[in-house]
Amino acid sequence: MRVGAWQLRKFGFGQIFLFFGLILLALGNIHPAHAQGAATGGTAVPARPLPPGMKSPAVEYRDIANQAGLAGVNISGSETSKQYIVETTGNGVAIFDFDNDGLPDIFLVNSGTLGTGAVPPKHFLYRNLGGLKFDDVTDKAGIKPTGWGQGVCVGDIDNHGYPDLFITQWGQNVLYRNLGNGTFKDETKERGLLSPKPRWSTGCAFLDFNRDGFLDLVVVHYVDFDLAHTPHPGQTNQCQWKGKPVMCGPRGLPPETPSFYQNDGHGNFIDVSDQVRISGPKNYYGFAALTGDFDNDGWPDIFVASDSTASLYYHNVGGKRFEEIGVRAGLAYNEDGREQAGMGAAAADFDGDGLLDIFKTNFADDTHTMYKNQGANNFEDDTIGSGLAVNTKYLGWGTAFLDFDNDGWKDLIVANGHVYPEVDTGRTAEKYKQPRLLYWNRGDGQFFDLSGQGGPGISDVHSSRGLAIGDLDNDGNEEIVIVNMGEAPSLLKNFRTSSNSLLVRALTSGRDAIGARITVIAGGYKQIDEVRSGGSYISQNDLRLHFGLGSASTADISVRWIDGKVENLRSVAVNEIVTIEEGKGVVRKQPYSSARK
Repeated sequence: MRVGAWQLRKFGFGQIFLFFGLILLALGNIHPAHAQGAATGGTAVPARPLPPGMKSPAVEYRDIANQAGLAGVNISGSETSKQYIVETTGNGVAIFDFDNDGLPDIFLVNSGTLGTGAVPPKHFLYRNLGGLKFDDVTDKAGIKPTGWGQGVCVGDIDNHGYPDLFITQWGQNVLYRNLGNGTFKDETKERGLLSPKPRWSTGCAFLDFNRDGFLDLVVVHYVDFDLAHTPHPGQTNQCQWKGKPVMCGPRGLPPETPSFYQNDGHGNFIDVSDQVRISGPKNYYGFAALTGDFDNDGWPDIFVASDSTASLYYHNVGGKRFEEIGVRAGLAYNEDGREQAGMGAAAADFDGDGLLDIFKTNFADDTHTMYKNQGANNFEDDTIGSGLAVNTKYLGWGTAFLDFDNDGWKDLIVANGHVYPEVDTGRTAEKYKQPRLLYWNRGDGQFFDLSGQGGPGISDVHSSRGLAIGDLDNDGNEEIVIVNMGEAPSLLKNFRTSSNSLLVRALTSGRDAIGARITVIAGGYKQIDEVRSGGSYISQNDLRLHFGLGSASTADISVRWIDGKVENLRSVAVNEIVTIEEGKGVVRKQPYSSARK
């Protein structure tokens, strides 16, 4: 149900009472006992049983990170006691093919420890050797420790044919330009991305805002954070959680607002935040930046998942400016009109109606939120209706839509982990390390919780943050990479998938066509997706798009390029990696590897 101030007539009396009660709480500056990620008290709804005759698919995820060579340990402050909020937010991960050899590589962001003389740890760049084996090439590639890293997004800033890396940080962000020879160079200052003052940046995404053929950049900021002037655990009301003294924030700390940088056509950036109206009052604690053409008008829009404040929706007005219409669109709050503690976000057409829906992960003691797209910038909170209001005890972060059984319907994965290590010493049901959540899309607008039968890769517990998906071994099934606080990452592979699929790479001007929309029709069903930078929780998925096709043997593909032109391809064979270049059609077909199960 869409929520707006003028829609109180749609509320029940209990919701009206709650609405005005929340206003009184805000006016009285009374804060709940929860500090970071204030929960809104969403109640879990019992899962609906499967209809008679419907069986869930077999699924078995295993964590093969150790065998794959992914040994780099994440460092995000102390793992026994988080004194400051900056130690709790963790890091993102990117899956991208940095050397254009057809095998997606992995980049893991790292943070560090607080204290005088603390040396920043290295980030990790792992080159894909094939066969799900990876080599640490961080030093060889010229990637240096850059400070307190947070998130990452990928895009080719000057159309030279190689994806560049943008790392968000608490401090100065960093742009690593890909030199095309296996190495990167820090060109932050030269490209106009050095901030006048250090800020705490989180999510980011490249997008062609004005469709001029060059990628622009949105950067989300979390807290105007000053370590020297931040209260200590338990010092104020915002530093308590269920009676326990914990680190402070975000409530009680100065909020922030996003930034927007326009590409000048030469790979240099100009801060046009004010001109395009994306900056505003610093009233938000922003995390994930999710882009997509959510109203099907051909222009990329931006959704920002915000922690403990209203989420933001920037509608693109014809490539000239943005208008923030989150409340009007029904995306700012949940269906009860409440702010949620948003962390990560993902987009997909989960119900096959040709509109991109938005899924948002939230703090514990609340449901995650499924916003069903109704068209014309109208969204409805369909969390209960879609069967996703079944878990409230986990704290969600990275998330992605993926088709783990290749039946043509997008499923969901959620990475979880608490922010307070202190929960392990109390009498609450929460734990610092938590399992993942796996939801199967039944194809009827309903999701079914398969977490309990998803294999050890789902049930194993970690305090996880960033998550990215991609077909790392080119076998037609997507793998999942997850950042774990204080540990090496997880690499999850499903050992039970066998149906048909397609992997589509779209190119324009020699680079990955970020913003292009791919439509695939097979077996009587239509699927859409878009090539997207950023998303999840401050992470980056593989820029190639995966489509499960069930038993279909061929598929029709339509590409709407960012400039609005459309190309149609008929009867494309399945179980291949298809590369399509604007104006040239299919330029390469590659059968799946022998790693296919």
